[in-house]
This record gives sequence, structure tokens and C-alpha cells, in this order.
Amino acid sequence: MSAERAWGLVVETTVGTGERKHTEAQVVAHVTGSRQEALAELERRARSYSPAHPLSPRRRRLLRVGDGFLLVVDGAWQSFVTRFTVAELLEDSAAPHVPAPVTEAPPEPVDEASPPAPAAPPRSELDEDGVPVRPAWLGRRDLT
Repeated sequence: MSAERAWGLVVETTVGTGERKHTEAQVVAHVTGSRQEALAELERRARSYSPAHPLSPRRRRLLRVGDGFLLVVDGAWQSFVTRFTVAELLEDSAAPHVPAPVTEAPPEPVDEASPPAPAAPPRSELDEDGVPVRPAWLGRRDLT
């Protein structure tokens, strides 16, 4: 069984014509799952892909290669190639930061020799609004 991983779907396509003809690559999507799931999505995209060149395609061939697909489209004068590759995503400098899970520290052991915390102030030590005159935490040794 394959482990869940992040995969980049890369499309390298021929752009331009004549002496300006060159290949450009871009990551068109990310898939989280198995390599087989990423390949299935890549194949779906390759089958429906419509390249900009040639303007008048005469023949279209989609071939499976080791880690993707190769689309060869013949035009009137030239052939144009688009390569579809699935690649495991190892690093992404623009990925959103996911904070590490927070784990609570175990409670500190209670020292049996320390005196118990003082009791809450009696009701008589409240001001006219009902707020304690002396805060409950004042004088507690277990808060340092």
C-alpha cells in the first residue's frame, strides 16, 4: 500500500514557432495521495489538454512513459511536444506554514512539603462592586 504523499503535476510544452520555438514548464496542480492517484489525475489532464500549437493539428498521439505521458501533435510543417510528469514534492518555498501540533506538558509533580494554597478571601473582603480587595493569587507560593 502506498503512503500518502504530495505530488506535483508538471506540464512541459513547446511554445513559439520557428527559431523562437522552445519548451516551458509549469506545475499545474498538486495531488495528495498515492503515486497511482497522481498518475490518474495526470492522465485525465493529458487526455483533455489542448496545446496552443500547432494551429492546425493533423495528428495527435498520447504516449505513456515511466512517470507520465508524452503528447505529440503533428502540424502541417512541424511537430509539437508536451510532456506530462508526476513528481514527488519534496520542498516548496511558497507553501503555507503548518504549525507543529502542540502537546501539553505533563503536570508538574506536587511537592508534599509545600504549604497548601491560601483559601479564597472571605466575602467580607469584597468592595462595593463585589470585586475582591485582595487578589486570590497574592501570596501563593505555587505560582512562581
